[in-house]
Amino acid sequence: MLDQWFGRVKWDRLWDATLETLYMTGISIAATFVIGLILGLVLYLTSKGNLYENRWINTIFSLIVNVFRSIPFIILIVLLIPFTRMLVGSMLGANAALPALIIGAAPFYARMVEMALREIDKGVIEASQAMGATKWDIIKKVLIPESLPALISGITVTAISLVSFTAMAGVIGAGGLGHFAYLEGFQRNNSQITLVATVVILIIVFLIQWIGDYFTNKTDKR
Repeated sequence: MLDQWFGRVKWDRLWDATLETLYMTGISIAATFVIGLILGLVLYLTSKGNLYENRWINTIFSLIVNVFRSIPFIILIVLLIPFTRMLVGSMLGANAALPALIIGAAPFYARMVEMALREIDKGVIEASQAMGATKWDIIKKVLIPESLPALISGITVTAISLVSFTAMAGVIGAGGLGHFAYLEGFQRNNSQITLVATVVILIIVFLIQWIGDYFTNKTDKR
């Protein structure tokens, strides 16, 4: 029965493609979290009424974030071809997808970080200042801990988007399950491969969501 339904699936290639997708997703999630957190903190801290209020810095960073967040991912990949070739040396393979994945996702996550920080009660920050906490102490001991559940929830949503981005990147040769489904499934009219690759992507998405929900609930003090 399995041979009848999945006899045309190349399981060794599916496994390799799954590992490539996990590699691209894992690296890009880690980089997106760090870069997005920094960008989000800058956007929040330099906005009106906050610790490092600076209209010009806030305007510049807001513009950068808005521009890169607004570019469709498939177009962003094409725009970054010269940069990717300079950085990686090729437009093919899992490593070649990383610059576009990170640059595409980090601004999106930065806005989520900014929104999470804006949800923090101003009274908590004012109380910390009254007790003599430095600006760095407020960032490290108030802002990040208080917003942690929202930060985790945000990176979970971003990670799921990154999985779909890896599938799109695969269509132009970046590897992973998207490349496998397109090259071995669609182009060779093999619906079995397309179906199995889709199921594996769904499983990855469900696992990311479950892990994200678990840690969000663990860190939520409410």
